[in-house]
Amino acid sequence: MLLNTGKLAGRTLFITGASRGIGKAIALKAAQDGANIVIAAKTADPHPKLPGTIFTAAEEIEAVGGKALPCVVDVRDESSIASAVDTAVKQFGGIDIVINNASAISLTGTLATPMKKYDLMHQINTRGTYLVSKLCVPHLLKSINPHILNISPPLSMSPRWFKDHVAYTMAKYGMSMCVLGMAEEFRQDGIAANALWPKTAIITAAMEMLGGKEVGSQCRKPEIMADAAYVILCKDSHSYTGNFAVDETVLRAEGITDFDHYAVEPGKTLIPDFFLEEFDTMNAEQMISEAGGKPKFEEGKEVGQAEGKDQAEGQVAQVFVRIEGLLSPELVEKTKALYEFEVTGDEPGKWYLDLKNGSGSCGPGDPPATADVKFTMNSGDFFKMFTGSLKPTTAFMMGKMKLSGDMGKAMKLEKLMGKMKSRL
Repeated sequence: MLLNTGKLAGRTLFITGASRGIGKAIALKAAQDGANIVIAAKTADPHPKLPGTIFTAAEEIEAVGGKALPCVVDVRDESSIASAVDTAVKQFGGIDIVINNASAISLTGTLATPMKKYDLMHQINTRGTYLVSKLCVPHLLKSINPHILNISPPLSMSPRWFKDHVAYTMAKYGMSMCVLGMAEEFRQDGIAANALWPKTAIITAAMEMLGGKEVGSQCRKPEIMADAAYVILCKDSHSYTGNFAVDETVLRAEGITDFDHYAVEPGKTLIPDFFLEEFDTMNAEQMISEAGGKPKFEEGKEVGQAEGKDQAEGQVAQVFVRIEGLLSPELVEKTKALYEFEVTGDEPGKWYLDLKNGSGSCGPGDPPATADVKFTMNSGDFFKMFTGSLKPTTAFMMGKMKLSGDMGKAMKLEKLMGKMKSRL
């Protein structure tokens, strides 16, 4: 674990979205040094679905040795930001560090993204980051080691990061473009501008809303981002600027080699995060290869032969023949989900898997009711996924699989595949 050095003692951090998640974790890490934390977030009253408010965060910050200033801030509203900045300067004498953490997400394609949601993401992510930085810069200029740190990804023009959620990617990359520009604009003034992004998925309230509580076992805790941010914020702002850092890489450079304590469940396979080049198609294919083993169907007899089925039915049909033999009321009770598969490529068609009703059922065609999750993928990749040579998370990250619907129930199917593959 990364130990505190005391370098942030007495420094004032203005953190957006600091009432929970990564923002709060960074606040708590800095507070252990005795830093002053401006909690700039919207949640003043308890939210029915999300934990924490600016006031509960303030209590936690002060409990570990920091000083807290909870401010109700909507980063879309210039006057609320300006008011919080003025209050912070009056109370703490200045602002030394800005953390642009507040963000909105919607992983939807162009036709499925209402303009209201598009505007929300761009107003919070890109415009909010720009505006908070702009209003804090006059005070950062007076600091001895000023930093702007945006929780945003490395910039990449790879089409795969745009094609499935272009509106979100544009909004998130807007935060990173602020880093690119401001690092150079304020280099001579000594204000550092950097970005930090996680190597793996981080368990936060937002992640749970996207993927359900079950997704947590394949995530790391926000503390890994907090430790990496701490390292960056303690660096000399004149020499460390314009970087697009990744949490694990930052910590490895500090001599950290054991990352198990950051995992929600040590030993579990971690979901890689979006936007990182190391998870490009070439490396992902290598990961699949290194996972080892050919699909069961490639070993010896084809399943179609073993079951007396015509091989012309294809591999997708073979998968469903075997799945049908695994159905049971117990499996339905554990899963409670209805899945739809739109298969493209050599064996195009629609299929369904009903693990919601009775003893379960599956077959070609539309599901008997509206599906909880819809998957779209090539028949070859479908076959690989159900036979264990392509992990669903890898398929999703590589753009080989699209899904819509309940992410929590999608994760249940991934667990189910792990049990199925030994019998398929």
